[in-house]
Amino acid sequence: MALSHALMTLLVDYPQSGYDLTKKFEGTVGYFWKATHQQIYKELAKLEKDGWLSSEVVPQEGRPDKKLYRLTDRGKQELIAWVFKPTETMPIREELLVKTSVAYLAPPSAMVTEIQRHRQLHEERLQEYHQIEQQFFQNWQELAPKWYCRYLALRRGIRYELDYIGWCDEAIHVLSNLPATGAQLEDCPFAEEEVDG
Repeated sequence: MALSHALMTLLVDYPQSGYDLTKKFEGTVGYFWKATHQQIYKELAKLEKDGWLSSEVVPQEGRPDKKLYRLTDRGKQELIAWVFKPTETMPIREELLVKTSVAYLAPPSAMVTEIQRHRQLHEERLQEYHQIEQQFFQNWQELAPKWYCRYLALRRGIRYELDYIGWCDEAIHVLSNLPATGAQLEDCPFAEEEVDG
């Protein structure tokens, strides 16, 4: 997925300023697609140049003028075409899983502590998702069809977090029952450099 498509999905309903888009991005698409503010503004300019967005400058009293971006008919057609294109599965790039595969080299408690930290982070994200579900989707069956689709995306996030937490619990249980063998931190040639750096 290109950042362009992610941004256009946020403009389907109504025009927004670049500032509003970056805020909305963080609280929606940003849960599963990362982009900096600089990348977002650069992409908005490109989308406008390509004719997928248009913009208008709205004067504001006592504040700088606001530039509102709107999805064009051409942009909407591009989004529709994009929905029909096959989606590739995303490769997993997760350092924690690579570390886990060699966790036996160090005392199990070291990896348990790190997995517990990750479990907490995923628990916090799950709570965020549940708050969104409670706020917007309590009666999702009664909402307009576009909300069904948005709810499906949220449900995928919820299921992902539940599964990750379940894996953390399993990993913590297994590692906690391993014998305390393996190298100590002081045996590691780069440990001092890593801690200091």
